[in-house]
Amino acid sequence: MDAAVQEAKLLRQVNALIVAHLRDQNLTQAAAAVAAATMTPKADASVPNHLLRLVAKGLAAEREEAARGGGAPAAFDSGAGGGGLARPLGTNAVDFSVQNVRGPSKTFPKHETRHISDHKNVARCAKFSPDGKYFATGSGDTSIKFFEVSKIKQTMLGDSKEGSGRPVVRTFYDHVQPINDLDFHPISPILISGAKDNTIKFFDFSKTAARKAFRVIQDTHNVRSVCFHPCGDYILAGTDHPVAHLYDVNTFTCFLSANPQDSSAAINQVRYSGTGSMYVTASKDGSLRIWDGVSAECIRPIIGAHGSVEATSAIFTKDERYILSSGKDSCIKLWEVGTGRLVKQYPGGVNTQFRCQAVFNETEEFVLSTDEQNNEVVIWDALTSERVARLPSGHTGAPRWLEHSPVEPVFVTCGNDRSVRFWK
Repeated sequence: MDAAVQEAKLLRQVNALIVAHLRDQNLTQAAAAVAAATMTPKADASVPNHLLRLVAKGLAAEREEAARGGGAPAAFDSGAGGGGLARPLGTNAVDFSVQNVRGPSKTFPKHETRHISDHKNVARCAKFSPDGKYFATGSGDTSIKFFEVSKIKQTMLGDSKEGSGRPVVRTFYDHVQPINDLDFHPISPILISGAKDNTIKFFDFSKTAARKAFRVIQDTHNVRSVCFHPCGDYILAGTDHPVAHLYDVNTFTCFLSANPQDSSAAINQVRYSGTGSMYVTASKDGSLRIWDGVSAECIRPIIGAHGSVEATSAIFTKDERYILSSGKDSCIKLWEVGTGRLVKQYPGGVNTQFRCQAVFNETEEFVLSTDEQNNEVVIWDALTSERVARLPSGHTGAPRWLEHSPVEPVFVTCGNDRSVRFWK
């Protein structure tokens, strides 16, 4: 009897997820039809793409279980099967396969900006949590500032009560050299940081009194970039070593790919795709490399993607069919994962000196980056490649980093002037 009750509860949960997923895809009539047929009540707003995330994690776990032969995690098991280029489950992402897009470009919505905090040295990086409720910034002063988005919005509206609108929730101090990158655990209230002191540190932001890391991974190299696997059990680290380091979060065991593909340069950025089936590395020699997330085989090297100068960032689109990269050649490029073909370029921003990144907005309709020469935020229509806005950054001197929320039209910029600015 208990088993039947549990099965009925699970079925109701699945039906609710299906209805929410259809709503996420703007299939409102289909959502209403399924809700009526299954007598599923209209649920409150749920986490965007919740069903997709659950399916992705389940598929990743299934692949790992099938590939695991004991010892190393399947993600770095040299005997595991490869591929990794199959198109994932559909999302409401922009279709970049449309060539020679005609017609007017979209208008980037007007944003207001506010200076919200200062570090004691250069603000070097920023990262939003997956739900967009929080973000953190890392600095050359070795500190990490942790912010709550709702409090910043209250401050900007001017309706915060005395003391309640302070945007910096807390500051973490535990590194001894500058912070290079940050990431949030996909589920748990954990923030990780990678730094020049060769460490990856874990901070629990659910504990209000915590200021120090509760776990530390000691690497052998300067940790330039960190990224959680979507399941949360593994961390990829891009370092001064030319091959990405994979860490098991539970054991801290480090694994390296058995197929490094003649990599010889330090890695500026490493990022998983949304399902974790692939990851991409952007290296100081200007190359991009796409790796299978299960076998760790290099499945697509793009040598000289940014000429002979540094490739500074690379991220997957939501549908995992394309990669957006940027480099110190002042070029932002969109690449097709399946062929390594250059699909689009977004010209007009100057970045030759500092490590910067190009990102999509939350709908992937726009590409955003910085212009260090003109002290601006630059925005392009992602489909037409047309530059649609140049916004004065508000920083004194060059903006250093830009990070966009995954769920709403807000973003953060960090500057050489040590300041952090919030845009909405």
